[in-house]
Amino acid sequence: MSGPALITRAAAAQMLSISERTLKRYDAAGDGPGFVRVGPKMVRYSPDACRAWAAARAFPHRAAEMASAKQTAGSR
Repeated sequence: MSGPALITRAAAAQMLSISERTLKRYDAAGDGPGFVRVGPKMVRYSPDACRAWAAARAFPHRAAEMASAKQTAGSR
Protein backbone atom coordinates (compact mmCIF):
# COMPACT_ATOMS: atom_id res chain seq x y z
CA MET A 1 0.00 0.00 0.00
CA SER A 2 1.52 3.28 -1.04
CA GLY A 3 0.23 6.76 -0.51
CA PRO A 4 0.89 9.72 1.70
CA ALA A 5 2.36 8.85 5.05
CA LEU A 6 0.14 9.23 8.08
CA ILE A 7 1.06 11.93 10.58
CA THR A 8 0.76 12.17 14.35
CA ARG A 9 -1.88 14.17 16.19
CA ALA A 10 0.82 16.72 17.08
CA ALA A 11 1.79 17.13 13.42
CA ALA A 12 -1.86 17.35 12.32
CA ALA A 13 -2.61 19.97 14.98
CA GLN A 14 0.42 21.99 13.90
CA MET A 15 -0.64 21.69 10.25
CA LEU A 16 -4.12 23.01 11.16
CA SER A 17 -2.78 25.70 13.53
CA ILE A 18 -4.78 24.37 16.47
CA SER A 19 -3.78 22.72 19.72
CA GLU A 20 -3.59 18.96 20.14
CA ARG A 21 -6.25 19.25 22.83
CA THR A 22 -8.62 21.01 20.42
CA LEU A 23 -8.02 18.36 17.77
CA LYS A 24 -8.66 15.60 20.29
CA ARG A 25 -11.91 17.34 21.32
CA TYR A 26 -12.97 17.63 17.65
CA ASP A 27 -12.27 13.91 17.22
CA ALA A 28 -14.37 13.00 20.24
CA ALA A 29 -17.25 15.11 18.93
CA GLY A 30 -16.92 13.77 15.39
CA ASP A 31 -16.11 17.23 14.04
CA GLY A 32 -12.44 16.84 13.12
CA PRO A 33 -10.66 15.44 10.11
CA GLY A 34 -10.90 11.68 9.73
CA PHE A 35 -8.28 9.66 11.54
CA VAL A 36 -6.88 6.14 11.50
CA ARG A 37 -6.70 4.28 14.79
CA VAL A 38 -3.41 2.35 14.74
CA GLY A 39 -3.50 1.24 18.36
CA PRO A 40 -5.67 1.40 21.48
CA LYS A 41 -4.43 4.89 22.32
CA MET A 42 -2.83 5.92 19.03
CA VAL A 43 -4.37 7.72 16.07
CA ARG A 44 -2.83 9.04 12.88
CA TYR A 45 -4.09 11.45 10.26
CA SER A 46 -3.79 11.69 6.52
CA PRO A 47 -2.35 15.07 5.50
CA ASP A 48 -4.83 15.10 2.59
CA ALA A 49 -7.75 14.56 4.98
CA CYS A 50 -6.52 17.43 7.16
CA ARG A 51 -6.26 19.75 4.14
CA ALA A 52 -9.73 18.73 2.90
CA TRP A 53 -11.24 19.27 6.36
CA ALA A 54 -9.69 22.74 6.60
CA ALA A 55 -10.82 23.63 3.07
CA ALA A 56 -14.39 22.59 3.88
CA ARG A 57 -14.37 25.01 6.82
CA ALA A 58 -12.99 27.96 4.82
CA PHE A 59 -15.21 30.96 4.09
CA PRO A 60 -14.36 34.15 2.20
CA HIS A 61 -16.02 36.28 4.88
CA ARG A 62 -18.20 36.07 8.00
CA ALA A 63 -21.45 36.61 6.09
CA ALA A 64 -20.79 33.48 4.00
CA GLU A 65 -20.15 31.50 7.17
CA MET A 66 -23.40 32.73 8.72
CA ALA A 67 -25.37 31.90 5.55
CA SER A 68 -23.92 28.39 5.57
CA ALA A 69 -24.86 27.95 9.24
CA LYS A 70 -28.46 29.01 8.49
CA GLN A 71 -28.71 26.50 5.64
CA THR A 72 -27.32 23.73 7.82
CA ALA A 73 -29.68 24.56 10.69
CA GLY A 74 -32.63 24.74 8.31
CA SER A 75 -31.98 21.27 6.93
CA ARG A 76 -32.22 19.56 10.32
